[in-house]
Parts: sequence; structure tokens; C-alpha cells
Amino acid sequence: MEKERIYNNKSIKCLRKELRNNPTPTESALWELLRAGRLDGTKWRRQYSIGKYIVDFYCPKARLCVELDGDAHYSMQGDLYDLNRDEYINSLGISILRFENREFWEAPERVLLAIKQALGIV
Repeated sequence: MEKERIYNNKSIKCLRKELRNNPTPTESALWELLRAGRLDGTKWRRQYSIGKYIVDFYCPKARLCVELDGDAHYSMQGDLYDLNRDEYINSLGISILRFENREFWEAPERVLLAIKQALGIV
């Protein structure tokens, strides 16, 4: 029996690629601030899968996910999905930071500060 692949599951590769090629405006803006070591040299991956879930941004070294939540998250179904997803990801020793899209657009510097604090670089 083959061991389950936890990171970047091949069965959802097409979906990860689709999400990377069609990011939301908020994801694009945050990616410009995180990519290529722009946040104090940290390395990030976008639309990275952990188990059957795809996270917006993941810093492997810090075992930290950053999620930007849009309208799809604000429903009973979305809340339940996020709860199950967060429990699974946390069970692997990975932390999750969540921000509403509105939070990012109102104060991107505050979002970056929270990420830096979670990374332990401030």
C-alpha cells in the first residue's frame, strides 16, 4: 500500500495550477509582498496543498499558512469547511493566520506585521 502524500498531492495538481493562474486581486497583492524573499528573506509557496486542502500561502521553514478569506468563507458551509481544514492542518503542527480581504486592503502593513510576528522576525 502506498503511503499518503501529504504535501502537494498530485491528484489536485490541476486545481492548484488553476488557482495560481487565476488569483483573486487580494492574493495577487499579498503575493507581490511575499514572493522572492521580499518579506525578510522568507520563502513562500502559493496555492500549496496540505492533505486534501489547498492553502493560499505557505512558509515551509516556519510551518505557517496565511489565508485570505473572501465571501465564500462567510457561510455556514464555509465555516464548517474552514474548521475541519484548520483542525487537520493544525494537527500536522502547522499554524494558520487568517485575514479577511477587507483587512488586507484597509491596512496591508498591519497584515505584514502580523505575519512577521508569527514568523518571529519582529
